[in-house]
Amino acid sequence: MSALTALPRRAGPVVLVSAALLFGALSVGYAWIVARHLRNDARETSRLLGHVFAGLNDPREGAAADALLALADEVRRLGIPLAVTDTAGRITALDNQPFDATASDATRLAWIAELDRIHPPLIQPGVGMIHYGALPAARAFTGLAVLQGAMFLCLVLLAVWAMRERVAAARDRLWVAMARESAHQLGTPLMSITGWIDYLRENPGTPASELVGHLEADAERLQRVAKRFERIGRPARREPVGLGTVAERVVAYFRPRLPTLAHSVTITLTSPGAGPTATGDPVLIEWALEVIVKNAVDALSGRGGRIEVEVEVVDALARVSVRDDGPGVAPEMQHQLFEPGVSSKTGGWGIGLALARRIVEQQHDGRVEFRPGDNGKGSVFVLEFPLTS
Repeated sequence: MSALTALPRRAGPVVLVSAALLFGALSVGYAWIVARHLRNDARETSRLLGHVFAGLNDPREGAAADALLALADEVRRLGIPLAVTDTAGRITALDNQPFDATASDATRLAWIAELDRIHPPLIQPGVGMIHYGALPAARAFTGLAVLQGAMFLCLVLLAVWAMRERVAAARDRLWVAMARESAHQLGTPLMSITGWIDYLRENPGTPASELVGHLEADAERLQRVAKRFERIGRPARREPVGLGTVAERVVAYFRPRLPTLAHSVTITLTSPGAGPTATGDPVLIEWALEVIVKNAVDALSGRGGRIEVEVEVVDALARVSVRDDGPGVAPEMQHQLFEPGVSSKTGGWGIGLALARRIVEQQHDGRVEFRPGDNGKGSVFVLEFPLTS
C-alpha cells in the first residue's frame, strides 16, 4: 500500500499540506542562515585579504611574516580543512582535520584524498602541494539541497493526492449520473404502464385489445433501455444501421410526449427513407440520437418551439442534424458542452451529451459537434457517421 492510500482521506491533505508548509519554512530559514554565513565569510575574507595584502607590501622588517601568520590563524578560525605535503608526498602540516593527532597515516592520507576530490590541490614549486576542502558554509548547501528535495517530494505527493481525489470525485459523480440516467430512461415507460393500470381500475370493462398496443410499446421501450445499459463496457456491435429508420423511431417516441397545449413543441423529420446506412450498433446509435433530441426538448421546456431532425448524406458521410429554435447555448459553455459533469440545465448532471459523443466518436468513428443556430438563435447538433461501403 502506498503512502497516499495509507493516509485517511480526511487526514491525508492536512498532513501533506502541513508537511509542505513546514519544509517550506525550514527551507527559507535555512537559506537565510546560510546566506548570512556567506555574507559574513565574504566580509571576513575581504578583511583578511586586505590585511595580508597590506602586510606583504609593508616595507618594515617582519611585516610579511606577520601577515602570513595572521592568514594561518584566519584559516584555522574559519574551519577550512587544510593539508600540506612535500614533493615526496609526506604530510608536513594539517589543520582543521576531523581526527586527533594519534590517527594513522592511512587515515590521514584517505582524508587528503577526500579533500582532493572536493578541490584539486594547489602545486607550490619547491614546497609540494596544498590540499584544501570547502568552507563549512559551503558544506551547508548540501543540507539545504536535501531539505529542498524533501519539500519538493512533499509537494509532488500533495499534487498526486489532489489528482487522485479529483479523479475519484469525477468517478463518483459519473456513477451518480449514470444511476440518474438509468432512472430517467426507465421512468417514462414505467409511468406509462402505471397510468394504464390506473385506467383499467377505473374502467374495468375496457377490452384488452384497446390496451395491448400501448402496453407492448411500453414493454418494448423497457427492453430497449435494458439493452442500452447492457452495452456499457462492451464492444459495440458492427452491423448495417439505417439512420433514417433510427431517426423515425426516436421521433415517433417523442412526438406523443411533447406538450401540445401551453408552450407547445412540435418535432418534424426529414429523411430520404430508411437510409443512409452506417455500420455500428443500432441500440447505441439510437441512444445517442435520443440524447440529442431530449436535449432539444429540454431547451424548449416552458417556452415552446420547433425541433427539426434531418437525415442526409454529405461528403460521403451519413449526417443527422437536430435543430431547435430555443435560447441556444451561452458562448462560455459551448466549448465544454460535451465534457462529463457540465450542464447548463438546473439540476442537470451533464452525462447525456458526453455519453452521445462517446458513442458516436469512440465506438463508431464518427463525429458530434455543436453549432449555433441561424442568427445566433437556437442550437444545431450534428452527428456524422462513415457510410457503409
